[in-house]
Amino acid sequence: MIKIVKEINSEKLCEVIVEGMQDNKAEDIVVIDLREVENAVTDFFVIGSGTSSTQIDGIADAIVRSTRKTLKEKPWHQEGKNNAQWVLLDYVNVVAHIFHEDVRDYYELEDLWADGKKRQIANQ
Repeated sequence: MIKIVKEINSEKLCEVIVEGMQDNKAEDIVVIDLREVENAVTDFFVIGSGTSSTQIDGIADAIVRSTRKTLKEKPWHQEGKNNAQWVLLDYVNVVAHIFHEDVRDYYELEDLWADGKKRQIANQ
């Protein structure tokens, strides 16, 4: 039996993740394009913030629903759902980070990956 492997366009996946974040009112959404950064771990980081653990959990759930419904994709790996201060959804080519705003300020991921092309997403 031959298994067909479909490759999802990382830009399209990134768009769907942003839409999932926007559906649950994530704040300060930033997309960092890492495709031209040497030794980058992924193509894109999508970073957003929430104001409570309940909202952060909801944002993560919205992303998973959105990617499953639109692209038939699910995260390869998830971390942080237990405490919902920093939830990571790893789709291999795109990694979504949903932070509590205080935790985001502490880790400063945007500064760590400053070599990437950063795009701020306007609030809806």
